[in-house]
Amino acid sequence: MGSETEQSHPSVEIRNRHANGPVVILCEHASCHIPLKYQGLGLEPDHRHSHAAWDPGARGVAVKLSKVLHAPMVASRVSRLVYDCNRPPEAASAMPERSEIIDIPGNCNLTAAQRADRVEAVYRPFCDAITSVLASRNAQTIPTVLMTIHSFTPSFHGQARDVEIGVLHDADRRMADAMLAQSHRLPHRNIQRNAPYGPEDGVTHSLKLHGIGNGLPNVMIEIRNDLLATPAEEDCIAQELLQLIDPALATFGVSLPPQGGKQDA
Repeated sequence: MGSETEQSHPSVEIRNRHANGPVVILCEHASCHIPLKYQGLGLEPDHRHSHAAWDPGARGVAVKLSKVLHAPMVASRVSRLVYDCNRPPEAASAMPERSEIIDIPGNCNLTAAQRADRVEAVYRPFCDAITSVLASRNAQTIPTVLMTIHSFTPSFHGQARDVEIGVLHDADRRMADAMLAQSHRLPHRNIQRNAPYGPEDGVTHSLKLHGIGNGLPNVMIEIRNDLLATPAEEDCIAQELLQLIDPALATFGVSLPPQGGKQDA
């Protein structure tokens, strides 16, 4: 198609669908957009644009990695407060009534029908887009590593977080191990395994469903969002992450296509 971004569904952004690099990138919390029908979920404007509503900087990093890695990217266009695409429909946290210190009036006392409506409007299209991208690559026998990009706050419930880059995994730790083995390349960064969250926090839904479920090596990358305050900082962190990602991919016997490899125009 004529653009990097595909406008196939109002809830989902797809970039570089036909790119043939060895990675597929997901960004579940890319947007703080709350569709008009949800009336702002009853939130104050500041809360609608806070980290509670999205992962600031995550989409910027994901887009930069998508370009450099020749990677398809699938991102949600809807705030995680409407539906968190990194949670299964049955999880209370898929449509949370409270996020840290913020109450979310529009998520209180939802009926089964209201929850089902959000699943169909936001979650299913996101999952369907991923399934479509992965199926196309499988048909072309393109080796694939699944990678999800997130950001987190410097403090949580008043507790400072020293970790700057988290490399998360569930039962399949192959890509995480391979990246962590390269952490010496970034000696100035505090890089930790399964921090500031881990599988016990319910954050590995996408990894399990789309990665492990398809037999694909997978990893979740968490970046402290004070490192992502500007586009220039997003670019800097993306370049740093490549110092972990590129050699990690080599351990799977895959590498980037030649410069100018297949990518949407």
